[in-house]
Amino acid sequence: MAPRRAGIAGILVLGLWALAALGLVIYLVNVWNPALFAKYGPAYLDGLVVTVSLVITSIVSGALVSVPVAFGRMARNRLARGLSFAFVYFFRGTPLLAQIFLFYYGFGEFRGFFETIGLWWFFREAWYCALFSLSLNTAAYQAEILRGAIESVPRGQWEGARALGLPRLVIFWKVILPQALMVALRPYTNEIILMVKASAIVAIITVYDLLGETRRAYGRTFDFQTYIWAAVLYLSIVEVLRNITNVVEKRLTRHQKR
Repeated sequence: MAPRRAGIAGILVLGLWALAALGLVIYLVNVWNPALFAKYGPAYLDGLVVTVSLVITSIVSGALVSVPVAFGRMARNRLARGLSFAFVYFFRGTPLLAQIFLFYYGFGEFRGFFETIGLWWFFREAWYCALFSLSLNTAAYQAEILRGAIESVPRGQWEGARALGLPRLVIFWKVILPQALMVALRPYTNEIILMVKASAIVAIITVYDLLGETRRAYGRTFDFQTYIWAAVLYLSIVEVLRNITNVVEKRLTRHQKR
């Protein structure tokens, strides 16, 4: 089959994107301000470190929470299935901003209770509240990704492994999970990218991440390029994740290439 030629509409869209990129480069070259970078560059790097550490920690914490939630969603027990569904329904059905406000401002109403059980040190800090909110939010999405990936593995894989006399736990870890993770790789990457972008919300509750430092720099300079450079840094993070995913995917699917 002959390769399809790009349509006129596609060429026009690519041309518009190329012009927009060229215009952005020209703009950044014209407004380049070495003094601005000398003054706020270190703050941007600190904010970038906060963003990356917050995203990594919340993704790992969310992954740990998502495992029992995913199995609860697939359980035969109605109570386990109902509780897992309620967790996923709440955190996927409400805005992340509302969840952050709920934990950051709402838990302050129960300060006495948290002081009694020794957890006020955690919920009084904006960073920990942001981490708690992001972790639970991504746990709900990761649970559905994991559940869907596991259920996508054909039942014949289970039956064939049982016919060999393998224990159920060995079947899951050695047969089902590797196939499920290949299916879930792209959705997991998309979730991480969404978390990178969603983490910018924490600047509202005084967490000085990348966007928080950008807002502070703009508030002192009123220079719009501060936001442009923040966007470039966010795009760089996403591009790194995309390339890592491509490498991992090629590694995992090398046995499928002929």
